[in-house]
Amino acid sequence: MRHPALDVIHDEHQALAAMLRSMSLLVAQAHREGHAPDFGVLRAMLFYVDEFPERLHHPKESELLFPRVRERCPELAATLDRLDTDHGRGEAAIRQLEHTLLAYEVLGESRRQAFVDAMDRYIDSYLSHMAVEETEVLPAARNHLTEADWATLDAAFADNRDPLTGRHEADETFRPLFSKILMTAPAPIGLG
Repeated sequence: MRHPALDVIHDEHQALAAMLRSMSLLVAQAHREGHAPDFGVLRAMLFYVDEFPERLHHPKESELLFPRVRERCPELAATLDRLDTDHGRGEAAIRQLEHTLLAYEVLGESRRQAFVDAMDRYIDSYLSHMAVEETEVLPAARNHLTEADWATLDAAFADNRDPLTGRHEADETFRPLFSKILMTAPAPIGLG
């Protein structure tokens, strides 16, 4: 049986992974070409990560999905604890990355490598986090959650409206953000 919540989670993971990889490509391309990256689009991309995955996706995983998996699959407790800890550190991690980006933008080349290193750590950590969810938590959920669990999860995740998944139009408030990202960022997320 298909569970729409799993599709939403997977699509949101794919959108976030594409965003993170595009950030890295944007910075690497600018460096190869001998100029600073487009700081405005990088700020927009980080704002997206903060606004959608951090504030919308992670709370539903930590508050709705993980407790149900923990109850049905106690052998995953340590994994779920680690993932919840990652979610708890998410806001501080994005602020730190935004700070290193600002330092690079304001202070120039002397701060580029610190930003690149921080960005690479952030991306590697995020991709690893999502891989654990995809390979351990979601299969356990698929195999062990009840129909009542799925009804709750499907309803909650149906409210997610991340336009980068390709399922939804950006609402009026976020249309300029997504337009900036899509028109400027490199593939796989943008057309730039």
